[in-house]
Amino acid sequence: MRVLVAPDKFAGTLTAVEAAEAIAEGWRRRAPDDELDLAPMADGGPGFVDVLHAALGGDLMASVVPGPLGEEVPATTLMVGDTAYVESAQACGVHLTGGERGEEATSYGVGVLVARALEAGARTVVVGLGGSGSNDGGAGLLAALGATADRPLDQGARGLGGVTAVQLPAAPDATLVVASDVDNPLTGLFGATKVFGPQKGVAEERIAEVDGWLEAFAVATDRRTSLEKGAGAAGGLGYALLCLGATRRPGLDVVADAVGLADRARATDLVLTGEGAFDFSSRSGKVPYGVAEVAAAAVRPCVALAGQVLVGSREMRALGVESAYSLVDLVGEEQAFADPAGSLAALAERVARTWSR
Repeated sequence: MRVLVAPDKFAGTLTAVEAAEAIAEGWRRRAPDDELDLAPMADGGPGFVDVLHAALGGDLMASVVPGPLGEEVPATTLMVGDTAYVESAQACGVHLTGGERGEEATSYGVGVLVARALEAGARTVVVGLGGSGSNDGGAGLLAALGATADRPLDQGARGLGGVTAVQLPAAPDATLVVASDVDNPLTGLFGATKVFGPQKGVAEERIAEVDGWLEAFAVATDRRTSLEKGAGAAGGLGYALLCLGATRRPGLDVVADAVGLADRARATDLVLTGEGAFDFSSRSGKVPYGVAEVAAAAVRPCVALAGQVLVGSREMRALGVESAYSLVDLVGEEQAFADPAGSLAALAERVARTWSR
């Protein structure tokens, strides 16, 4: 039997690569003769570069860049020919802020990564968005690429208070691609601050003022672009890149195309996917839903392994998944966090009893 293993990361415990390997290890215990094809996935957020490097090879270019709160942080750009892949979370991820100080966190380091990719000769720069701790409308990124204003652009959303004039940098002589599954505009009821600000440390009573700062920034730059789908991705990094002429593609599609997921699904009998928490929000551009769509197009069943399964069978099938299995239900929450790889392997071994021929 041929099985495609295409999980996302299990946030806080396993990378997508580690999750795929753990699933494979457990599956082989039960079904050693099955042929496993490992295709770890990402949607543009944390793990974007690692997953693409595992699939495409290429050269990793190490950097040290300013982090979201000004400290230096390591980051890696993947160069595949003249295409560069940048993971914004490495430079301004919420894991670097602890989910706090969202008004002060800057995206400046992401701009540094883009600039260095261009300096290295990239003709296409694909920026994966997701897991951001910044909420500055991408002002920091623009500053790193040469933007100027009557307010500091590299001091987070707070620095934008009172901004009235912004001079955008010239669009780079390269193709920019925003890899993101977020459809939100920059501001308003469904904007970056209202929807994602609280998880970055923007207090509820501060949302209106912070959103107003981004609104003023948009008026001073390109109000129409701020309304486009994806402008609110990664605290507004999507907006900044769209202002520079970037095109937007779903992050999952970028990765799926890069790893040849559709062809690999057609060559297998069963598709396995997974993530930390499998719930109905998985429909919003998350890996399991995207993988399930690919499996459906290939007329292959899709099964999910997750840390927790928070949907019923009806919702599960609406997401295109035949069955979903919970790590916590099998080994308990404490053991799942204490030994995530071993626990996931044990879950895969049990799933193989049902699904392997």
